[in-house]
Amino acid sequence: MKKDIIKNQALYQYPLFFDDVRKNLIRGDRSGPGAYKPLRQGAELLGDGKVRFNYRPPEGSNSVVVRGWGGSMPNSYELKPDTDGYWSVIVDDIGPGFHYHEYYVDGVKATNPLTPYGYGGFQTVNFFEVPGGEDPEFYLLKDVPHGTIRMDLYKSSVTGRWRNCYIYTPPGYEENLEKRYPVLYLQHGGGESEVGWVWQGKVNYIIDNLLAEGKCEEMIIVMNNGYAFKDDGTSHPARGSLDEVIVQDCIPFIDKKYRTITHREFRAMAGLSMGGVQSNATVMKNLHIFANLGIFSGGFSYKATDYDQTELFNNPDEYNKQFKLLFVAAGEQEQPMCDGLSRELDELRQKGIRNVFYSCPGYHEWDVWRNACREFIKLLFRP
Repeated sequence: MKKDIIKNQALYQYPLFFDDVRKNLIRGDRSGPGAYKPLRQGAELLGDGKVRFNYRPPEGSNSVVVRGWGGSMPNSYELKPDTDGYWSVIVDDIGPGFHYHEYYVDGVKATNPLTPYGYGGFQTVNFFEVPGGEDPEFYLLKDVPHGTIRMDLYKSSVTGRWRNCYIYTPPGYEENLEKRYPVLYLQHGGGESEVGWVWQGKVNYIIDNLLAEGKCEEMIIVMNNGYAFKDDGTSHPARGSLDEVIVQDCIPFIDKKYRTITHREFRAMAGLSMGGVQSNATVMKNLHIFANLGIFSGGFSYKATDYDQTELFNNPDEYNKQFKLLFVAAGEQEQPMCDGLSRELDELRQKGIRNVFYSCPGYHEWDVWRNACREFIKLLFRP
């Protein structure tokens, strides 16, 4: 792996800032404004698999501990006093990947302002990245044409509330004014929000890089908040009413404002974990609107209390007319889900039901979902 990969800006950007502004103002006398001194990164990549955790606790603190969230970072580490008010520890047993983690000062959970922030597990939480794997740069910032991330608001007739969504448009969208584009509706997981696929998932870099390599089709990507519940309590207790919001409110809004191809074969929905379950239900209930489905580490089912596509899945000829792409993915360490899905999808293929199952090393974490999303996008909307 190239040593300079740990300097890539995409590893350190997050909603609070894109370019690093971790500075400590050293105030001068009244004749000058002072000077800025760089602060350490909270999770400092040293190369060769080593990470140094840095924290600046209040004076008088007796202990600082950093804990991973399991999966690819299962251990805890105790920091020791260092120089300039820092407490630090160097470790070398954290594998490549995306790592949510927590800090505890004298046993009290805290966040680290020196480390990137994300929203996960229904909380503000620190994360850091250790690049690695077979293709460690596929989600990083490269010198290629870049698409645009936009934020839009629309009113939901289902919930009565205004909703926020993020939209990716590909490079050249503003110039190629006669061109229309297929649309992928892409959902986050439970405990996350509509910003997840941008800041944690880095989906805009994933597709920018694929487009530059000629490995996928141009498309618009729409990322919605996954929590949509009606005031009367009639929404599904886990999935909510996102399926109704997407179909009744978001799709008409996107089709009116953006240059979309409105045929069902050029519309897809995909998501991770909870978002995969929601995508599965939305597509199964609305095959007149969607012909493409992606499920990453989420439940695949063609029958539930509010939909039943058993007849379709027992008729390969009709199914293959309805579905252009059914893509299901899971991490190899997500057991027994991964092996169970692999068997189920293989049995369907043997019956003539076209589908793609994808797995890669990993847990219920962003590393798996990024890889799954890349492979899904490579297959999506292909002629």
